[in-house]
Amino acid sequence: MYKDTDFNPDREREEQLAAEREALARTIRREVLRVNRGEAEEDIRADLEQMEAERAEREAEEEQARERNASIWRQFFSGRILVHDMVRGSYRYVAIIVAMFFASIVVLFWALRLDIRYARLSDEVQLLHERSIRMQEQRYLRSSHSAIVESLRERGLDLYDPLRPSEVIE
Repeated sequence: MYKDTDFNPDREREEQLAAEREALARTIRREVLRVNRGEAEEDIRADLEQMEAERAEREAEEEQARERNASIWRQFFSGRILVHDMVRGSYRYVAIIVAMFFASIVVLFWALRLDIRYARLSDEVQLLHERSIRMQEQRYLRSSHSAIVESLRERGLDLYDPLRPSEVIE
């Protein structure tokens, strides 16, 4: 009735591994034959030359990078200094320094503004003081005893002191 079959869940994977092993063995045999015939020496020599050229090119690029990064001023002005490992750890300190520079600039301009305002107010106070002194002189000239007596004489009035002392009203 029913045929009994053997069920193996790993059979596909095992077959795939066996096929890969067979392909690798064929490639190895083919390469061994090429080496024995002398055909692979040219390929090996070409590969070695290519690897040497790549290494020389890589060294030249590294030398150029070293030359570019050699000057600290060039790194500073180009901004490359910010990507160095030694600088990455101190970003927060750099940020604090920048904030302190900004705060010092703000305080400096604030102090300059206040100094200009103080100088302007000081000049105004000096002018008001001089004006006050002139007004006091004018008031003294107009209210002195001799000026009052003179203005009363012009009006026809005499200035006299009362004969009896003034009474205090309680």
